[in-house]
Amino acid sequence: MKLPLAIGLVLIMEVLLMDGIHAAKRRQMKLRDRMIADRKCTTGPMDLLFIIDSSRSVRPFEFELMRNFVIDMINFLNVGPDAARIAMIQYSSQIQNIFSFKTFQKKADMIKSIKEVIPLAQGTMTGLAIKYAMSIAFTEKEGARPLVQKIPRVAIIITDGRPQDRVTEVAAEARASGIEIYAVGVQRAEMSSLRAMASLPHEEHVFLVETFDLINQFAKTFKDKLCSQDLCANANHGCEQICTSTPGSFRCACREGYVLNPDKKTCTAIDLCSYGDHDCEQICVSSPGSYKCSCREGFTLNPDKKTCSAVNHCALGDHGCEHICVSTPGSYHCRCRPGYTLNQDKKTCSAINFCSLGDHGCEHICVSTPGSYKCRCRPGYTLNQDKKTCTMVNYCSFGNHSCQHECVSILNGYYCTCQDGFELQDDGKTCKAVDMCNTVEHGCEFECVSTPGSYFCICPAGRQLNEDGKTCNRCSKENIDLVFVIDGSKSVRPENFELVKKFVNNIVDALDISSQGTRVGLVQYSSRVRTEIPLGAHTSAVALKKAVNNVVYMEKGTMTGLALKHMMENVFIEAGGARPGSQGLPRVGVVFTDGRSQDSITEWAKRAKDAGITMYAVGVGKAVEDELREIASEPVDQHFFYASDFSIIDQIAENLKVNICEEEVTGQETIKDPCACETLVAFQQDTLSLLEEFSQKLAQMTEKLDDLENRLPKAVK
Repeated sequence: MKLPLAIGLVLIMEVLLMDGIHAAKRRQMKLRDRMIADRKCTTGPMDLLFIIDSSRSVRPFEFELMRNFVIDMINFLNVGPDAARIAMIQYSSQIQNIFSFKTFQKKADMIKSIKEVIPLAQGTMTGLAIKYAMSIAFTEKEGARPLVQKIPRVAIIITDGRPQDRVTEVAAEARASGIEIYAVGVQRAEMSSLRAMASLPHEEHVFLVETFDLINQFAKTFKDKLCSQDLCANANHGCEQICTSTPGSFRCACREGYVLNPDKKTCTAIDLCSYGDHDCEQICVSSPGSYKCSCREGFTLNPDKKTCSAVNHCALGDHGCEHICVSTPGSYHCRCRPGYTLNQDKKTCSAINFCSLGDHGCEHICVSTPGSYKCRCRPGYTLNQDKKTCTMVNYCSFGNHSCQHECVSILNGYYCTCQDGFELQDDGKTCKAVDMCNTVEHGCEFECVSTPGSYFCICPAGRQLNEDGKTCNRCSKENIDLVFVIDGSKSVRPENFELVKKFVNNIVDALDISSQGTRVGLVQYSSRVRTEIPLGAHTSAVALKKAVNNVVYMEKGTMTGLALKHMMENVFIEAGGARPGSQGLPRVGVVFTDGRSQDSITEWAKRAKDAGITMYAVGVGKAVEDELREIASEPVDQHFFYASDFSIIDQIAENLKVNICEEEVTGQETIKDPCACETLVAFQQDTLSLLEEFSQKLAQMTEKLDDLENRLPKAVK
C-alpha cells in the first residue's frame, strides 16, 4: 500500500518540475523578445530582392498578405544608398520588374509602388524569375553594388506552387554568383523545389508554412537574423581606417585609393600606375590613393592632364621655311604644299611636273599646270566627276532617239532594243509584244492569256484556278448542306464576334450558294441556342452574307452540347431546310468556340457523327483541345483547327475552304425529276439570274462600243 503511494508522489513531483521548466523557458523567451525590442536594431548594408509568385493559384487575399509582408519588411530595414537597397519583381508565366535597386531611395516611394502592383495571374515560371534576378536585377546597371564591395546580395522567393520550369541549375548558378537565396513556400509548395532553390544551410534558408497568414513566422526569423547591435559604434576593433558593422559582427574596410591587407585590419595605398589603366600617354607618377601624368623632355602636358604635345618650335618664327614649318620633338623641318618639292636647301620649294611622274591617274590625257595637273578626254568622251576617268558620250540621254523601249548608246551614236517578251520592228525603233501563248507550252487547262513577256491562265465562270496556276477546281459544281454553329458567349466579346461573322462569310465566298447547289445554315449559342439562318433560307451568296452580318451577338454562357443537340433536332431535318438523306448529299457541321463547354458534348457529338454529318471543330484562345477533338470527325487532325487569338482565324478559313471543297467532291451526283415543282422553280431562278448577268455585260459592251466610236476621227466616219 505504501509503494503505490510513493510512486504517485514521485509522478506528481515530476509533473510539477516539468511545468516549472516550461514556465522558465517561457519567461526566458519573453525576456529575449523584450531585450531585442529594447535594443537599437540596425540592419547594415545589403541589396535585397523580393521575388513574388503572382500565378493564378494565388488568391487575391493571399496576394495582399504577401504585399503586406514586403511592406512590413521594408519598414523594418534601414533603407538608403549606403544602407539597404531594395528591389522587387513579380512572376507567373512572365517577369514584371516592379522597381529596381536604383529606382527608389525612400520607403514611402517603395510602399506606394508595391500597393499599385496588379497580380499577373498566369503560370509559375520560378526558374525564369531566378534567371532574371541573376542576369538583370543584381547588376550594377540596375543599381546593385559591385561585388568587390562585398555587400550581401539577398533574394527572398515566396511561392505557393510547384515550378513549371527547371530551377535546380539556374538556382545553383545564382548562388555561385554570390546571391544568398531564401525560399519561402506556402500551402502547395514542394519542399524538394524549395531546397533546390535555397542557399545552405537549408534549415536557415528554407521555410514552408501552411497558409499565407503564417508567413510572418519567416518575417520574424529573418528580422532576428538581420537585427544586430552596431559593434562599431563604440570601438574600431583595430581597424586602421573604417569599421563596418554587419549582422552580429563587423569587418574592416579602407578609404578609396587603399586596399585591405591580409591581416584584415590595416590598409595599403593602391599603386594605380601599376594597374596600367591610368590613361597617361607618357609617364604615370603614383601617389597615395591617386596618380598624376607627366611628359618626357621636349613635350608639355595638355589641359586634359593625360596627353602630351611636342613643344612647337615653328611658333618661334625663325624657321625660314618658304611654305610650311613642321614641328618635331626638340626641333622642326620644312615641308612644301601639294604640287611642290623641297629644294636641296631644305627650305625653299619648286613646282612638280606631275604629268612627267607617270602616276597622275588620267585615263586619257594629262595636262600639266604650275604645281599641279588636270585630265582631259579624247573626242567622243566626257570627263567624269572624279576628274580622272572618261565616259563615252551617252547619245541616248539627249532624249531625241525615238526608241519605244530602250536606247543603247555606242561611240558616236546609238541603237534601239526591246524589253523581254517584245521584238524590234523593221523601223528599228518600235517594239511588238511576242504572243507567248502561241510560242510556249503554257499548259493552261481552259484558256491562256498573253501579257508582255509572259502569260497567265484563266478558268471559266464559276471555277477557280488551282495553286498550280494552270488547272481549274471543281468545287463549285457539287452540292452540300453546311451548318455553322458559332459561340456567342460573353467571353467572345463583340469585336471578336464580328471577326467570327467575317470568318463565316469568307468561307461562303468559296461556295456555290443556290437552291440546287450548296445550302448554308447558321446557329448561335450561349446559355441558349437560336437558329439564326435556316438551311436554304438564302439562295445567293449576297443575301446569305447580308443575313450573317445582321446576326446579333447573344453573350452569356457556353452550352456547346445543347447547341449540338439543337443542330441535330432542328436544323439537319427536312423541316429545317435540309435535303432528304435519300439524295446522298454531304452534310457538314462547323462548330466555332472560344472556351470550355458548360455542359457535356459527348452524346450529341457522337450522334452527329453517327448520323453521317462531317464535323469540323474550330477553337480559339481558351478553347479546350480535348473537347474540340471529341467534336471533330475522323481523321481528327484534318477536322480540328486551333488559333491562339481571333486575329489569325482567316488562316483557318482558308484551310476549311479546301476541306469543305473536298466534301463537295465526295458527294454523289443526284438525278432530279425535271418536272418536279422544286426543280422548275430552281431552274426559273437560275435562268433569271443568268439573264440579268448577261444584260449587265451587254450594257457594258454597248457603252464601250459607243466610247470607241466617239474616239474615231470624223474622216473615218
